Amino acid sequence: MGENGERRVVIYDTTLRDGTQGSGVSLTTEDKLKIARALDELGVAYIEGGWPGSNPKDMAFFERARHLQWRHARIAAFGSTRRAGGTVEEDVNLRLLLEAETPTVTIVGKASPFQVRVILGTSLEENLRMVAESIAFLKAAGREVFFDAEHFFDGYAEDPDYALAVLRAACDAGADAVVLCDTNGGTLTDPLVRAVRHALSSVSCTVGIHTHNDCELAVANSIAAVLAGATHVQGTINGLGERIGNANLCSIIPILEYKLGYRCLPPGNLRKLTEMSRYVAEVANLAHDPRLPFVGAFAFTHKAGLHVNAIAKHPSAYEHIPPEVVGNTRHVLVSELSGRSNIVVKARSFGIELGDKPEVVRRILEQIKELEFHGYWFEDADASLELLIRRNLPDYRPPFEVLDYTVLTEYRNGRGMLAEAMVKLRIGQHVFHTAAEGNGPVNALDRATRKALQEFYPEIAEVDLEDYKVRVLDDHHGTGAKVRVWIRSGDAHGSWNTVGSSENIIEASWLALADSLAYPLVTRPELAARIPELVSAVW
Repeated sequence: MGENGERRVVIYDTTLRDGTQGSGVSLTTEDKLKIARALDELGVAYIEGGWPGSNPKDMAFFERARHLQWRHARIAAFGSTRRAGGTVEEDVNLRLLLEAETPTVTIVGKASPFQVRVILGTSLEENLRMVAESIAFLKAAGREVFFDAEHFFDGYAEDPDYALAVLRAACDAGADAVVLCDTNGGTLTDPLVRAVRHALSSVSCTVGIHTHNDCELAVANSIAAVLAGATHVQGTINGLGERIGNANLCSIIPILEYKLGYRCLPPGNLRKLTEMSRYVAEVANLAHDPRLPFVGAFAFTHKAGLHVNAIAKHPSAYEHIPPEVVGNTRHVLVSELSGRSNIVVKARSFGIELGDKPEVVRRILEQIKELEFHGYWFEDADASLELLIRRNLPDYRPPFEVLDYTVLTEYRNGRGMLAEAMVKLRIGQHVFHTAAEGNGPVNALDRATRKALQEFYPEIAEVDLEDYKVRVLDDHHGTGAKVRVWIRSGDAHGSWNTVGSSENIIEASWLALADSLAYPLVTRPELAARIPELVSAVW
């Protein structure tokens, strides 16, 4: 219990140690420090920095971390009990744990007879001594000590008396908490709860939970353990970790705080969770999973017309929490499955009111269905969608009209491949005929188009093409297949996505490219005000 009878759960983040054991996860020392600072800002109670002595990066992390000020978190070093047959005074691992100079130390020891006999190759009695002596040694050095009871639930199923004896040995030696680990991730929820309750009744120190996700139960099992009485939860941001991963703190924290009323973070910090999730993915150079609960881009995304119609009346109709609670946002998708409500709600997010224009909505919906039949996909191309909506409004003025374009790609002896594009555009009463070379046909088209546009819109020079992707839509047609081109562009004001589709990759690229350049000109009032009337608006 916290102040005023508030129920508290200690959040112990192990992203920097257990999370980095996941496939494809590699963090430099600087990466780990960046994430640690962000976790501290989020407000977790403990940040496990790594295993001193296991690699130079972890040693460098602790060396730098000890000189930093931490607002909310205590830094923890991770290691194991002394070796079988050795002494704590001579154990290199324990010495390195102390040399890390962290206020908290977490050590791992076996809680399964099978693991002790077969993997460690020692006796059950010696394992108990290893646990007790290691903890007593660290406590005598003035450290807060947590004991991770590795394979506890497997050990409990095998021999509950011995698994509990390991916990008592740790607690009697002075451990501040014993953490029950579902190391293989195979424990189901009912037996896990029974084991947690038995552990709570068997020891006097704090009991924690550390689960892995091999049965996709890590979050559920962590929550169940807390409801059974555990008050210390270990996990990682985005569930990173060995094999399938660890318990995902980005799901555990909002469930405990928002749904169950526990205090896990400082007041108001829950809204930082989505930003934290995406920041860890960015620093780790991993794609952020859009389907993550609570913090994923799709967590509050609605596509079906029935759903959108309902959330327009009240979001709780199809949302279990308001997205802003965790710092996320609501999205409405528009596709061939959409109803008219999708169009109205989506347009409103662009600042366009279509509620009193049913004929315009009907026309837009028909166009979307037709375009998606021909390969367009607007779910991740909001800029193209907004332009489509605006082009159906009576006051729409296109910023430019394409008259024709030509793209040449050839191999020239001594110069390699060469791409050249010629573009003819009309802007108001003026026709511009420009040409440019590029390192490819799309780049040449882009550069030639910008030459013309900069005469009227010099700001277009600040727009960068940030990403370009091609998707083959019907690969059974081979090189004659229809393709979809997706482009992300951006400038100092933000980023936007556009799409084009055609059997001709150059045409598909041009359609997406033209939208990417038109979008800022149409949607920014200071630029839209300069759009001249076209002599002939053919779009």
